[in-house]
Amino acid sequence: MSRKPVQAQVGDRSRLEIVFEKPQLLGRLFGEYDQNLVAIENRLGVYIAARGNKLQIEGEAAAAARARDVLTGLYNRIVHGEDVDAGMVEAVIAMSSEPTLEGIIRHDVAEPPSVMIRTRKKTIVPRSATQITYMQALARDEIIFALGPAGTGKTYLAVAQAVSQLITGSIDRLILSRPAVEAGERLGFLPGDMKEKVDPYLRPLYDALYDTLPAEQVERRIASGEIEIAPIAFMRGRTLANAFIILDEAQNTTPAQMKMFLTRFGEGSRMVVCGDPRQVDLPDPGKSGLADAVSKLSGIKGISVVGFNAADVVRHPIVGKIVQAYEGPDS
Repeated sequence: MSRKPVQAQVGDRSRLEIVFEKPQLLGRLFGEYDQNLVAIENRLGVYIAARGNKLQIEGEAAAAARARDVLTGLYNRIVHGEDVDAGMVEAVIAMSSEPTLEGIIRHDVAEPPSVMIRTRKKTIVPRSATQITYMQALARDEIIFALGPAGTGKTYLAVAQAVSQLITGSIDRLILSRPAVEAGERLGFLPGDMKEKVDPYLRPLYDALYDTLPAEQVERRIASGEIEIAPIAFMRGRTLANAFIILDEAQNTTPAQMKMFLTRFGEGSRMVVCGDPRQVDLPDPGKSGLADAVSKLSGIKGISVVGFNAADVVRHPIVGKIVQAYEGPDS
C-alpha cells in the first residue's frame, strides 16, 4: 500500500512524495525503460524521480496530484495481479480527471475493484467512466444496447462477460453475430464454403474470443456448438434460451432484421446489441435497425442503453483524437 504522500507547495507548483511498501512491484509500475513514467510526465506535464521505493513528483499542484493518483491507481492494480500496459496507463490518466470515479483511482488496496470481469486468460476492469456503467449493465440487465465509436470496448466487454458466464455455467451457449455488410467496399465473389465466406466479417468477434479464452478452448467450444459465430440471417426461426447473444455492427441491420433478432430472445438468456449509429454502411443510412430499436425500446424495464463517445476510446490515444476530429466536439 502507498503511504500518505509528503507534499511541499511552492507558489502554484507542488512537490509530492509517495512511498510504496512493495518495491519489487515498481519495475512493473515504471514499465520497460520507464515508459509508464514517461507517459505520465508527458501527458500531465510533471517531472517524476525515483529513489528506491520512493517517487517524487514535481509540477503544477493539480497536475502533480493527478500524477500521484494515477501512480497510486496503477500500483494498486498491480498489487491485485492486474496487467498494466500502455493502454491501461492512458486510461487511468484519462479517468484521473473525473472526481466521481470512486474505486477506480484507489488509495485503499484492501479490496479489489468491485466492477470486473474474470475470464480464463485475464481479469478485466473498466477503463473509462462509461465502461463502469456498461459492465454493471452487462451483469444486471437482460438486453443491452451499446452505442458509440470504435475502440470504446463495446464488443470486447460483451464477449468477455459472455465468456465469464459460459465458463461458470450460468449460460449454456455463446452466440456471436453480425450483419454481413461491406464497409463501403465491393469485395465481390468470395471463395469457399459458407463459414469461409462469412468469417472475414466476423473476425473482430474471433479476436475478442481468443483474447479471453485459450485458443484450444475456443476451437473446442466452437466444434461442440457451445460457441456459435454466424451472420444475422442464420438467426431467423430460432428461439435462443440459456444463451448469451451478441450482435455486433448492429447499425448495419434493417428494422426488419433487428426485430427478427430481438425476438429470438429466450428464457435464461442475455442479449447485447453493439453498434455505432454514425457508421451506417447500408444503402439508405436513414433506415438503420439500431436507431429504430433504440427509439422504440428505450425506457423498457430490463433493457438498458449505454452511450459511449470519443472520450471513452481505450485504444492508442491518437484513435480518440481521430474519432473526435471526424465526429466533432459533441460526439
